[in-house]
Amino acid sequence: MNSTNYRMVMQGAAVMLGLAGIIAVHVLDLQGKMEEVPYLGFAYIGAIIASGVLLVLIATRPSREVFLACSALSAAILGGFIVNRTVGMPNAMDDIGNWFEPLGMLSVVCEVFVLVMGLVAARTFGQASSSDERSAGKRVRVSA
Repeated sequence: MNSTNYRMVMQGAAVMLGLAGIIAVHVLDLQGKMEEVPYLGFAYIGAIIASGVLLVLIATRPSREVFLACSALSAAILGGFIVNRTVGMPNAMDDIGNWFEPLGMLSVVCEVFVLVMGLVAARTFGQASSSDERSAGKRVRVSA
């Protein structure tokens, strides 16, 4: 395994770990959200499902686009957290200013981790694809 392949595997594993963290945090908080603010509970379910789908895609068909989707999902979830903690959401004003709630902090750590590592992995996959295309072009020219 060359160093680029090793980096790609490790970056994919890191993003998968972060997505698993996002899933775990939202599963742990799901019942409370469904009781307090059902629409946020359904948003949690969407985040859980989307994270699970992306985790499977990384394991089976990793690509630059999949890693960019991971970063986009994490940014959206993080954005929701920030809105919830600053101006609040309809029928969900209790968390305004509650920045240091432990599950919320774990969520932020996982989301920022996936956001950053998803971008890093997307860049690595993009560079590897460009390198493969250049190599394929050289092979074609040599054999022509």
